[in-house]
Amino acid sequence: MEDKVLVVEDDSTLRETLEYNLTNQGYAVFTAVDGIAALEVAREVRPDIMVLDIMLPGLDGFEVCRILRQEMSMPILMLTARTDEMDRVVGLEVGADDYLTKPFSMREFLARIKALLRRVRLVREEMVTGDEAGRAETLTFDDLIIDSSRREVTLQGIPLSLKPKEYDLLLFLADHKGILLSREKILENVWGWEYIGGSRTVDVHIRWMREKIERDPAHPIRILTVRGSGYRFEG
Repeated sequence: MEDKVLVVEDDSTLRETLEYNLTNQGYAVFTAVDGIAALEVAREVRPDIMVLDIMLPGLDGFEVCRILRQEMSMPILMLTARTDEMDRVVGLEVGADDYLTKPFSMREFLARIKALLRRVRLVREEMVTGDEAGRAETLTFDDLIIDSSRREVTLQGIPLSLKPKEYDLLLFLADHKGILLSREKILENVWGWEYIGGSRTVDVHIRWMREKIERDPAHPIRILTVRGSGYRFEG
């Protein structure tokens, strides 16, 4: 079955170029020219991956990403015409998985698409394998409970709403309780060795996790920062 790619780009030349190259690679390509149309098409076709420009008419890419992250799980590659790091940080904060700064080479663009889709397939395969094995494993840290057989996390008995990558990150940290983990080690094991983005991704996701599992995110006691080295999970 062809992977479905939704390209959201208001520049007709770039949109058509991306559509042409993706189609040649065997993807089923859908397009939208603004934020409202992006939401409509995404809800209708349920794409496997979205390519999302930041500067869009109507709703911008940040808002589209924020809305869809509440409704469905798929990798989102954001495109930005600016080199401002803040665009990248905000993109990650609203749920983007990766980003490209214009202008970019088509070879790099296709490599990013391929890498993101491969990560999704690996996660799905691991979930199926775990279900088939009927493996029930629960990690308990006081009032924080991670049920890996159900991919569920509860805090004080209340289920937490975690994005897939947030769950993967928390489980990896918990599996290595008390061990110092570098950002590079975390990237390699949670995002995969093919991940092209930088270690800033780890910092953003750690901040999200702290907001959900720490009583005082500004003074964490579960996920500790080891300055200049990485992070350590203490439960």
